[in-house]
Amino acid sequence: MSVKWNKTGKTTGELTFDISQAEVKLGLDQAFKRVKKNLRVPGFRKGHVSRVIFDQYYGEEALYEDALNLVLPNAYAAAIKEAGISAVGQPQIIPDSMEKGKDWTMKATVTVEPEVELGDYKGIEIPKQNTRVYAKDITAELDKEREKNAELVLKKSAAAKGDTVTIDYKGTIDNKAFDGGSAEDYALELGSNTFIPGFEDQLIGHKAGDKVDVVVTFPEDYGAKDLAGKEAHFSTKIHEVKSKQLPKLDNEFAKDVDDSVDTIDDLKEKIKKDLKSDKKEAAKDAIEQAAIEGAVKNAKIDEIPDVMIQEDVNTQMNQYLGNMQRQGIDPQTYYKLTNTTEDQLRAQFSKDAAERVKTNLVLEAIVKKENIKASKEEIDNEIKDLAGEYNMDEKTVRNTLTDDMLSHDINVRKAIDLVADSAKQIAKSKSKKDDKKSKK
Repeated sequence: MSVKWNKTGKTTGELTFDISQAEVKLGLDQAFKRVKKNLRVPGFRKGHVSRVIFDQYYGEEALYEDALNLVLPNAYAAAIKEAGISAVGQPQIIPDSMEKGKDWTMKATVTVEPEVELGDYKGIEIPKQNTRVYAKDITAELDKEREKNAELVLKKSAAAKGDTVTIDYKGTIDNKAFDGGSAEDYALELGSNTFIPGFEDQLIGHKAGDKVDVVVTFPEDYGAKDLAGKEAHFSTKIHEVKSKQLPKLDNEFAKDVDDSVDTIDDLKEKIKKDLKSDKKEAAKDAIEQAAIEGAVKNAKIDEIPDVMIQEDVNTQMNQYLGNMQRQGIDPQTYYKLTNTTEDQLRAQFSKDAAERVKTNLVLEAIVKKENIKASKEEIDNEIKDLAGEYNMDEKTVRNTLTDDMLSHDINVRKAIDLVADSAKQIAKSKSKKDDKKSKK
């Protein structure tokens, strides 16, 4: 295959390549088989005309367009590989020569990945991560569990923040009721910010049996546009006031929280162990992020083609909406539930797209420089993991993903590990005052 690559810009160039006569012939044969089925030629039954008669009647050239469409994808992919370039987006390909009996020559205007000049990516200094579990951390977890297991008990005194009131309410705007503005026996925790700002505060200090005229103004950005910015009156009656009664921190409480423990000390020890594990995992993620950010910052990258930005945004959107669909939520339902649009979701993913592309380019450059290559065993394990994660059989995964795609993901993860494992954690200075003292 004759291939010539001529770079015309930082991320653009012209690729000239040939399609051999052997490939052309195969393409023409395939094209003929497709058109033959519906072909009508005088003196022949539909679909039974021979190739010789077709060429005499229509000319071989009548198959060129279909044949080119059939052979071009593989020919272009082979040319890209032989030229050693990383093409992105869709090329603009025009025939330069398609003479009968000769190789066909194509010219393609191609966008390529920008060049990456790596800086330091090993031994990057990052903030030291603290994985110590403090007594206050354990206490906070115990408090959460006490809140979960709290009982609501009736109280005769006035409602306070944190209490739960059972109420009837009827809302009006300009003395007219509105949809969703009324309810009976509604349990509302004061301070939960469940209702319109100001509603819950006006019930604080009132007792069971009280009638309260609550006056609030709907926020300007309220979801229901017909209510946004308007003042509403809620005729409210309080039926009950209940306060939370937190359980005692004893052995019985510990067993209720976790049936694998016998005492409150056992529960505290288990919480400490779980928190330690969580902090180590969070530290690992923070180290990776900081180290990779450092490697990207140290690298020099030419201007990123817009097509790479758009491809990243499309990938992020497809993955996100795909996850929603696996939960039974189609895109239109998602936009309705979140009161957003496709354009807004696209804008959201566009914010960090350039940084994501830069990061991928740097990691791929590290893979290349370090000559990182996934082994067959690693690819096989990757297939098993993906099959388990998505509840698919391994054969389906193999048919869906190529070894190149799987290797790419494995190699990038190896590059991340390389950068993160070599990073140096540096303790932060306690304060500027301490720094000044150390200099004296």
